[in-house]
Amino acid sequence: MKYIIGILFVISSFTINAQIRSLGSGVGGFNQGINRLDTISNDEINVKLSGKTKFTDYKIISFKKDTSYIDTTLTIRKDYKFNFRRKDNFELLAFQNQGQTFNNLGYNFRNISQFPDIGFTGKQFNYMQIEDIDYYRVPTPTTVIMYRTGQEQGQVLDALFTFNLSKRFNLSFAYRGLRSLGQYRRSLSSSGNFRSTLTYSTPKDQYRIRAQVTTQDFVNQENGGLTTQALENFLTNDPNFEDRGRLDVNLTDSESNLEGIRVYADHNFKLFSSKDTTNTKNFTNLKVGHILHYESKEYRFGQSSLDTDFFGDASKSSGGIDERVDYNLINNQGYLEFNSKYILGKFKVKANYTTVNYGYDTIHNGNILVNRSRLKGNAISLGADWNGRIKNFKVNASANLTPGSGYLAGNHFSGEAMYKKDSLFTVKGSLLLTSKAPRFNTLLFQSVYNDYNWDNNFTNIDTRNIGFSFNSKWGNASLDFTNIEDYVYFDSDNTPKQFDESITYLKVKVSKEFKFFKNFAFDNTLMYQNVSSGNAVFRVPEFVTRNTLYYTGEWFRGKPILVQIGGTFNFFTKYKANAFNPIVNEFTVQNDTEIGFPSVDVFFNARVKRTRIFFKIDNITSSFLSTRNYFSAPNYPYRDMSIRFGLVWNWFI
Repeated sequence: MKYIIGILFVISSFTINAQIRSLGSGVGGFNQGINRLDTISNDEINVKLSGKTKFTDYKIISFKKDTSYIDTTLTIRKDYKFNFRRKDNFELLAFQNQGQTFNNLGYNFRNISQFPDIGFTGKQFNYMQIEDIDYYRVPTPTTVIMYRTGQEQGQVLDALFTFNLSKRFNLSFAYRGLRSLGQYRRSLSSSGNFRSTLTYSTPKDQYRIRAQVTTQDFVNQENGGLTTQALENFLTNDPNFEDRGRLDVNLTDSESNLEGIRVYADHNFKLFSSKDTTNTKNFTNLKVGHILHYESKEYRFGQSSLDTDFFGDASKSSGGIDERVDYNLINNQGYLEFNSKYILGKFKVKANYTTVNYGYDTIHNGNILVNRSRLKGNAISLGADWNGRIKNFKVNASANLTPGSGYLAGNHFSGEAMYKKDSLFTVKGSLLLTSKAPRFNTLLFQSVYNDYNWDNNFTNIDTRNIGFSFNSKWGNASLDFTNIEDYVYFDSDNTPKQFDESITYLKVKVSKEFKFFKNFAFDNTLMYQNVSSGNAVFRVPEFVTRNTLYYTGEWFRGKPILVQIGGTFNFFTKYKANAFNPIVNEFTVQNDTEIGFPSVDVFFNARVKRTRIFFKIDNITSSFLSTRNYFSAPNYPYRDMSIRFGLVWNWFI
């Protein structure tokens, strides 16, 4: 695949990546960077610039080609997103150390990829997908830096630099490095996300290209949770173990690592066009294009010595292990795109040729007969996209059909209709119908440990989702109804199974902020969930809530500083949350332990010019509890009270 890696600007990007990584030697290893540059609507922008530039000149273009602007305001949404993922974690339950995995408090089935992935989902919460990468257009070089302290020792630093060589040629480079020791033994997290993008168009916009290159790595020490005795010491709040490093853990020398590299390029040539954009002609802006998507991932699990007490019998009696599995996907798409008055917008027809290769180079276990060491496949798929608009009403639809019986066979249809009434409200309905193979690590897995070897022939998973959203100045609400057939999960014996019944999942979420006494606000988000069938294998808490009471005010003469002071109450009802298995890095069904607890975080945030400063005390309620009952997963305690701070800094040269 050297010819693929050599295209575009990959060589130069990797050179810059290597230079950045060499500066951060504390970041170990090789994961929906700066995911969104904190973008909001035009009337909330606070970028003050001199000269002829305006804030609207500093554009951020999403993967779906929606445009927003760089934002330096301080809002409560910024507090929710000030974490190492740069995303709101409302539907996720974090483990004690940043950079570790998350348990799910809710699920989103509105966006599902067309083809199956490698799996090991416990390591992919911070893996940046194609859709997570933004593109830019800026009149002057622009930099954004985020810094945040870690747990015990360490920090996370996320830096972006973007500039335009001309009005039509933009480059961006970004890197996120994380290293955090954690409060418990063997909980070190270390990761790196490098991203680079390119956008270019010819003077008359006849040829256009956008491309991205990412390299990502995630290293975690795996401790397997607390031992039985350590768990008792934690629950009873034994004063001898207030230093969490004194608590024993199940694994003392295990480590997991996920590495990924991606090259993505979308370029097209306009065969003929018209300056008339009102569809007075039958067909305009006819383009022929090509998309290349190359993705490679490798998962590794290593131990310096076997631990048969935790993982069971092994095919050898001593020594360490270093087990590796890799995954490669190459997708080439050719398309023809045009505008037409007959379809009220833009239409694209497309054809894909896709190859996939997953598996092992060596046999890890000679005692267990696994018929295959690799899963390979290739397929041709056909599809179309439609983007239509009538005044304030928009419709988007996408369809792909991949015939055959291999690992890539299936179908994928998504559609949404949206109506926007000025700035008053927006109503959106969405539909998703998809059928695809399960993730590859549920189909084939090998290990020295005898219980972790399987070769399955599961059928495709069929998912149907209907969603509705309402956003307005009076509040926001969303409803999702999902039906899943042939759902694949990890059972309590840590092996993958296919559920032979239907799963019916309802999720309703509402949010509203109340403002009072001029400087005070009360922001609320409530989520209700119900699994009417299939709750034996698909489990979520019934209620999840987040309530934030805070004060916002400008201080001192001349109002040089804006402060935000408040507290956030988080709570979810008790449910039998999935357990975490470190060797497969997946969450498994368990039937013994219920978790669910309240927590309160206190924060003091401030903005000075273009710098936002964040100071937070996590889980302050833990210091008042006589019994410690807060867990992220069975045997994995949630974090104790901890103090962290950081900042986000913008430069506009």
